[in-house]
Amino acid sequence: MSWLLNLYETYETNKDFVGKIDYMRSGQAFTLLPVSHTTQTAHIEVVITEDGSFYTAHVIDKNDRDTIIPCTEDSASRAGAVIAPYPLHDKLSYVAGDFVAYGGKIRDKGHEPFSNYINNLKKWAESPYTTSSVKSIYAYLSKRQLIKDLVTEKVLWLDEKDQLITKWNEKYKLLCGGKKPDIFLAVPSGQDSAFVRFTVYSKEKLLSKVWLNKEMYDSFTRFYNDQLKERDLCFVSGHWLPATEKHANKIRNAGDKAKLISANDTSGFTYRGRFNESHEAASISYEVSQKAHNALKWLIRRQARIVDNRVFLVWSNHDDKVPNLEDDIYDISQLSDESEDPSAFTNNEFANEFKKAMNGYRNKLNPDAKVNILILDSATTGRLAILYYRNMQQEVYLTNLIDWHSQCVWRHDYRKGKDKQLPPYFGAPANKDIAYAAYGSKASDKVVKGLMERLVPCIVDEKRMPNDIVRSAFYRARNPVAIDRWEWEKTLSITCALINRQEYEDNGRGFTVALDEQITDRSYLFGRLLAIADVLEHRALKSEDWRLSNATRYMNEFSEHPERTWKTIQSSLVPYQARIGRSGWYLTQLIDDVAAKISYQDFGNQPLTGKFLLGFYSQRHQLYQKKKDADSVTETN
Repeated sequence: MSWLLNLYETYETNKDFVGKIDYMRSGQAFTLLPVSHTTQTAHIEVVITEDGSFYTAHVIDKNDRDTIIPCTEDSASRAGAVIAPYPLHDKLSYVAGDFVAYGGKIRDKGHEPFSNYINNLKKWAESPYTTSSVKSIYAYLSKRQLIKDLVTEKVLWLDEKDQLITKWNEKYKLLCGGKKPDIFLAVPSGQDSAFVRFTVYSKEKLLSKVWLNKEMYDSFTRFYNDQLKERDLCFVSGHWLPATEKHANKIRNAGDKAKLISANDTSGFTYRGRFNESHEAASISYEVSQKAHNALKWLIRRQARIVDNRVFLVWSNHDDKVPNLEDDIYDISQLSDESEDPSAFTNNEFANEFKKAMNGYRNKLNPDAKVNILILDSATTGRLAILYYRNMQQEVYLTNLIDWHSQCVWRHDYRKGKDKQLPPYFGAPANKDIAYAAYGSKASDKVVKGLMERLVPCIVDEKRMPNDIVRSAFYRARNPVAIDRWEWEKTLSITCALINRQEYEDNGRGFTVALDEQITDRSYLFGRLLAIADVLEHRALKSEDWRLSNATRYMNEFSEHPERTWKTIQSSLVPYQARIGRSGWYLTQLIDDVAAKISYQDFGNQPLTGKFLLGFYSQRHQLYQKKKDADSVTETN
């Protein structure tokens, strides 16, 4: 129950955001929903005057259809033929008193949806919690002429028999002014499925959007709370409060039917004889359920990472910005004013710069703040599962995050900067990029989300990096022939970061991107040899068209049988050494110097470890950097 309690506390802390519209990166609007409210996609907007008369109506633009509506326990979970009206905004079959008169069909003639709807609206309109807008809408709908007015306004359309056109057909063009009406574009399933929202017009206030009105939110919340009578012990708050067995859906998105808490299957062996009623297992109050689920919906839309419907969410009970464990250093650096452009970090100063950025963020924290890490996914349409949940002190979380980004670190060139260029930067790669490095850029979302989940304990709990992930990335990085150049370069740098993390886990220290000429590890030295051969061939060719060198073509074979393959590579270098002449003597001599460091016993065909990639990358980087510096001096002179 701790996750519910923390979500409930998050709602209480962020009450100022209730009803305030914000926007996702995709442009979709979202908000922290009030208690007893949900969202629906509306198709028709009807404007009522203060005295309860029809004013105007129109089909809503597709970018403005998301609507906050009041709801009851029953209406929020209605399905199939169940008649459970929403309290104010609803489908035509509920809100139109003349729905049947115009050919609308209802499943149970003994229980007309409109009768249930209007009786419930009457109770709200006559309660002490009502508002003038509720009274105006009730006064109008009591006249039972909504469809008549919508037809007159040319929002809805009738056929030759003065019945609602259920399905569009080209033969209706003449009746509809020679074109397909907007309502059929908004509601492909037919006019009778249209969802209607209401608003009120007055000369003083002009147009009052009731679905964005805090007074309306509070009005219905108080009205509905007054109707909740049956109390029970809430296992989350520890208080005796009105309980509920019907909990919210639409958690990941507006079309999500999966629920986190559900006990509606009362047949068969559901309780296995342990309980007579579901609430005997655990009772949750209506208020806690509403606030916790609404906070979760808000957080997911605001800051979660979603891969194939699997939700990765990190949030703090007290602070609105928490570094996300799925991000790389570019995204995390935006959280702190102390942070510099990560592309400016060098390998030696990266750890200090990152710590400084995090310390600047840490200084703004509430000392009692806690971080929650939650992973959600569903195996079926109706059930949502918690795959991982941790609650920890924010100080501990930040410390572990600093360790991750200071140990699983290497130089990367694939991240676009603010100017959409590809500046090099030092840092840990994002979890999704690690998945693509291990399984390829065309890996399915199912595979990617599984790997991302497995990496969470490595960051949060400082668990060991899974060997199979590093091994898979290593096999791809040593085989540049099989993938495009950009993907190989990205895979190579990410794999180096993963291997570096393993070095920290095994030895308490890692490697630097800067070449370390004191290292005598055979794999590292063989990697250096391969890098020198690669650079030598490219310099001899002096071609603007990049192509794989013989060294990189044999890279996969070289890692398995270094002695045998080096003989082939060395032979292929002879014409390039002749072609480059005296200017390439430095590289030839460097090959001799590195080879001389490999002992006679180590110069064999035993397979190389991942350190060979580190040696390859560092040596190649050093040679390219030296060439760049030499060119810069030549241009200056």
